[in-house]
Amino acid sequence: MPLDKNIKKVLVIGSGPIVIGQAAEFDYAGAQACRVLRDEGIETVLVNSNPATIMTDRESADEIYLEPLTEKTLERIIEKEKPDSLLAGLGGQTGLTLAMRLSSSGFLDRAGVRLLGTDAAAIDRAEDREMFRDTMRKLGQPTVPSEIATDVDGALAAAEKIGYPVIIRPAFTLGGAGGGVARSAGEMRERAQLGLDMSPITQILVEKYIFGWKEIEFETLRDSAGNAVAVCSMENVDPVGVHTGDSVVVSPCLTLSDKEFQMLRSASLDIISELGIVGGCNCQFALNPDSFEYAVIEVNPRVSRSSALASKATGYQIAKVSTKIALGYTLDEIKNDVTGKTCACFEPALDYVVVKFPKWPFDKFRTAERTLGTQMKATGEVMAIGQSFEEALMKAVRGAECGTDTLRYTKENVYSSPDDLSICDDRRLFRVFAALLEGETVGIIHEKTRIDRFFIDKIKKLADFERCAAGRALNAEEYRAARRMGYTDGALERLSAHPLPEKLTVSYKTVDTCAAEFEAQTPYFYSSCDTVCESRGTPKSGKKVIMVLGSGPIRIGQGIEFDYSCVRCVRTLRSLGYEVVTVNNNPETVSTDYDTADRLYFEPLCEENVMNVIEAEHPVGVVVAFGGQTAIRLTSFLDRAGIRIFGTSAESIDTAEDRAKFDALLERFSIRRPKGEGVLTMDEALGAAERLGYPVLLRPSYVIGGQNMVIAHDSGDVRRYMELILSGSVENPVLIDKYMPGCELEVDVISDGENVLIPGIMEHVERAGVHSGDSIAVYPPFNLTDRMQKTVVDSSTKLALALGTRGLVSIQYLIYRGDLYVIEVNPRASRTVPYISKVTGVPMVDIASRVMLGEKLADIGCGTGLHPAPPYFAVKVPVFSFGKLTDANSILGPEMKSTGEVLGVGKTYAETMFKGLRAAGYDMRIPTESSPVGMLVSVDNHNLPEVVTLAKKLGDAGVNIWATPDTAAEIASLGIPVSEIEKASDAVSLMESGKISYVVYTGALVDSTIGDFALLHRHALRLSVCSITSLDTANALCDILLSRFTEENTELVNINRMRTKRLKLPFVKMEAAANDYLYFDDRDGSVSAVGAQSLCVGLCDRHRGIGADGIVLIGRSDKADASMKIYNRDGTLGRMAGNAVRCVGKFLYDRCGAESENLTVETDSGVKSLKLYISSGKASSVTVDMGCADFSPKSLPVTLDGEEILERETEIGGENVRISCVSVGNPHAVIFTDGADSADVGRLGPLVENAPFFPERTNVEFVRVVNETTLKMRVWERGNGETLACGTGACAAAAVAARLGYVKKSADITVKVRGGDLTVSFDRDHVLLIGGVRTVFEGTVEI
Repeated sequence: MPLDKNIKKVLVIGSGPIVIGQAAEFDYAGAQACRVLRDEGIETVLVNSNPATIMTDRESADEIYLEPLTEKTLERIIEKEKPDSLLAGLGGQTGLTLAMRLSSSGFLDRAGVRLLGTDAAAIDRAEDREMFRDTMRKLGQPTVPSEIATDVDGALAAAEKIGYPVIIRPAFTLGGAGGGVARSAGEMRERAQLGLDMSPITQILVEKYIFGWKEIEFETLRDSAGNAVAVCSMENVDPVGVHTGDSVVVSPCLTLSDKEFQMLRSASLDIISELGIVGGCNCQFALNPDSFEYAVIEVNPRVSRSSALASKATGYQIAKVSTKIALGYTLDEIKNDVTGKTCACFEPALDYVVVKFPKWPFDKFRTAERTLGTQMKATGEVMAIGQSFEEALMKAVRGAECGTDTLRYTKENVYSSPDDLSICDDRRLFRVFAALLEGETVGIIHEKTRIDRFFIDKIKKLADFERCAAGRALNAEEYRAARRMGYTDGALERLSAHPLPEKLTVSYKTVDTCAAEFEAQTPYFYSSCDTVCESRGTPKSGKKVIMVLGSGPIRIGQGIEFDYSCVRCVRTLRSLGYEVVTVNNNPETVSTDYDTADRLYFEPLCEENVMNVIEAEHPVGVVVAFGGQTAIRLTSFLDRAGIRIFGTSAESIDTAEDRAKFDALLERFSIRRPKGEGVLTMDEALGAAERLGYPVLLRPSYVIGGQNMVIAHDSGDVRRYMELILSGSVENPVLIDKYMPGCELEVDVISDGENVLIPGIMEHVERAGVHSGDSIAVYPPFNLTDRMQKTVVDSSTKLALALGTRGLVSIQYLIYRGDLYVIEVNPRASRTVPYISKVTGVPMVDIASRVMLGEKLADIGCGTGLHPAPPYFAVKVPVFSFGKLTDANSILGPEMKSTGEVLGVGKTYAETMFKGLRAAGYDMRIPTESSPVGMLVSVDNHNLPEVVTLAKKLGDAGVNIWATPDTAAEIASLGIPVSEIEKASDAVSLMESGKISYVVYTGALVDSTIGDFALLHRHALRLSVCSITSLDTANALCDILLSRFTEENTELVNINRMRTKRLKLPFVKMEAAANDYLYFDDRDGSVSAVGAQSLCVGLCDRHRGIGADGIVLIGRSDKADASMKIYNRDGTLGRMAGNAVRCVGKFLYDRCGAESENLTVETDSGVKSLKLYISSGKASSVTVDMGCADFSPKSLPVTLDGEEILERETEIGGENVRISCVSVGNPHAVIFTDGADSADVGRLGPLVENAPFFPERTNVEFVRVVNETTLKMRVWERGNGETLACGTGACAAAAVAARLGYVKKSADITVKVRGGDLTVSFDRDHVLLIGGVRTVFEGTVEI
């Protein structure tokens, strides 16, 4: 069927930051989805928190919100944007889980939003482990023997019933989070608890461990008409038990018989049909290698992690087709873009082999457990295409940048005996190769590893060749055979130690979906040794060709932000009239989509492979500046080969990295840098450290991500770390600098050789010593003086011009004791380019690309110097994946450890920081008596003087403090309450009971407490307790807890509609019985557009703002003379305020030209009628008809039983309270007391307000009946706390008192409040509120 015309506006949920288990593949899928929606003319709203992606670029969607991916934030955006549909299946597990929560809560139905694609019921059948198992049984599909458990005891019973070993699979998680293998009851208890904690529905599947079975995946698609296709089959080289994200994967399946293949293909199609999948779906199977027995492992009812791999392996754009299916198209209506002839219901057929090879982070976490299991540990992957498994595998190994270009692992000995083959870690295939070199049999290796003999035979072929070729000249036939197996010329020359025969000219074949049955229309190539080169034969436009090198696999220190820059560069160059060729090998990225560039080469980013493409394409130059260190390290090679490098020259890179040359450059401009030396040996390092004075910073040159970068405090540290650094065969000098713990700045500069543009300066929250990628970065800087800013700009300008770079330069500075120091300069794109581009509106890569080609900044028209800062703050907050590497050292330092980042954007520093921390997963609850927050603090001795500042903030914020002995003593010296624990590990039970929400630990890396912290950290990860290892981060967190920001009161910033200058907003402060509000004329929508919720937090503060009980926006109305929106002091929306609506009447009469003394105002509780009393031409008193008091529980709402709640004794906060409930436009709980003045309002008020039977909270009145016509009242308002008066509260108190016979309904009731007197009367069943109104003052606020 054609496009569903009822779909007009779609909300797309992104996947958030890059973490292990959910990486750039979902940026690729989401970008595809947004493009399809916009091409179809559908208004697109995108919500994502990741600033590093192409998906969140301004052109991707009509409205883009870089906001925390939480239920509350999504609800607010849906209420604001009012989409009719929601697309969640392309945002990974994050998007899917959020969509399901919105659906199950009933919010989507209430908002009139429907899920596109697979419906909620089908998702539940696939994701809920019990429903999935029942569905498979109904369908007759075999599953592994399993039991569902929702607690540890149930899990232990299930394991005993099934028999050990077992696999734990948590429901609704990504990357196998919380999963694992348990071989005993002891292991089961620990792993089951972790799995239950990780599952959002506290449910795990306990499954029989079928070690040795093959793991097979099918990527499938199904449309709403029931048409279904199996797009791609994939086979794990590792057997069941290793997460597919950590396994080497091949496509198509290579070891299955046709019967096995058809059996599993049919099963996958039957499954998605039974589940009712509409869109993409991933089916995983276990297959017994000794029979036709199989079992369904799991089904992912969404575009999965493997979808990107399948898309790139086949050329079939799964995300694109899945989106079209969600819009109503059927497969036969969707064109196959690769062939241009067939439709999407054709299943791809491959005449080549694809190998995926994971990229692990163990170079960053050298002490982490490398054993692979059901929980994913890889940060990224590469893909290689070849005409045989051997060729594709060799390309993949080479492209994964693991220090070798063959299967010989030279970093360490990985094999000494057959027992080593049982070790399943990231070096497994290298170990198999080493065993084969040693003469081990295929049978023994298969028995130990359970890797299929087919793959071992293929690896044996490589080992046999190397054994035969070692040290002897190869003849032409042997040489060609070796090249066909994937060896490079360089590897063969090294292996044979002889000159090679005449070298082969590499040819390139086209990737197509139909095994050449139809001609492919897409310029997507892989190298081969065939004589026919299809890329050279591709028709060319005659335009000049530029090559852009990608950034390879995602790893810590080099993530998706570099792919963002590459894609922007390609698009810019194409728009300038060039043909653009890209070389990359990462299947997860947008840059490797075949229609991003004019031609795509899926090849390793290695010298020989890149040069082969250059020889085929003859580009006029190569761009390396955007591909991170992967591309940068090729600069010298390309320069020696005479290849023109645009922007970043080899000379400028060398000047920046060579200490002597760089020091000379700095001296020329009198720019300081920390004193340092370059060393090559241990003795040189020890001598340099002594001369510089401890502490010192050690790092190898020419690195990215701070790899092997450490702070040494004594000679022992230097010895220990130099051994590690030198063990990596570092060829360039090790740099040793004096360590200075000052404030760190980052500056991105675009230079055209004559002028520079500085889009922005970022300031780090953490002091120097924490890697910039792991620091919270704030733009614009929050502590930088004008004088220092000028110094930064001047120094940056001089350095960028002196380096001679045409394009981007990244500079890091340190401010220490009032002086500016340069830390390092990198003449390339940095990690912050996407972030700064989005918040400043400066298209940095676009401009830099044009400058590289010779354009001048003045001609581009982008300005020069420091770009004016927008009226926003932006905060980049790092995100870590320690949940997948639970034993990794999480203490932050000079070596980068984060896998991704999120962005917060807001009007103020505090609001922005709150959004950034919340998006990163921090628990930002404001402590209350009913919902306490606790923090464990344990700091190193040298941090003790600073901990008192943190403790003071914690005390002010109402956070309960626990601390280890020395830390507790320091805190107690301030008189701040603190609970002492003997050692950090004693806090586990406090975390389990929910008393501790944060852990702050700053111990030394090698002191006696590190074991305690490691244990504590593992439990914190299990319980989602945030661990912080920097006092600067902890202080920032406390500042935000004190700021009173919540998910409900921040501005929702649409980056496509950001303000470009500060706004001045006039206001009037008015009061009635001291119930004061700030009133804004919003008839033009200018105030609501900037987020009245967040204005409340600052402006209503009695000490740091204007001071008020809330904000009122006066707008236009089709139903009344005006409309009124009221926001409480905490930014939450109020339905009604009697005193506020009376002041609105005065505002309209005094200021807006209203002539009648009878006005109407539309509120969220209906239209209210006002009677004004005029004195001296101004309204001095106003009566409002509040309507009828509603005593029905559903009107508040309140979930207590009964038709009315009057004087009902109810347990609240552990004590019995007698309450009466009524709605007078707002919910109220009235408590009659003998002494309103002595009532414990501050304690009991919030307990009643937040009682669980008030789902929308309630106002609370404490009332004493003085006589039949007089009440005395104190009020606790929801969202405001205690106020001096409340109009609806006075009405509620009088209505309940009249209902109970405490006052005369026929008389005027005086309600005495702390701010004065209000009068309530009754006109039949209507409640009238009467009282004076007064203007306090007026003014203007600037935001």
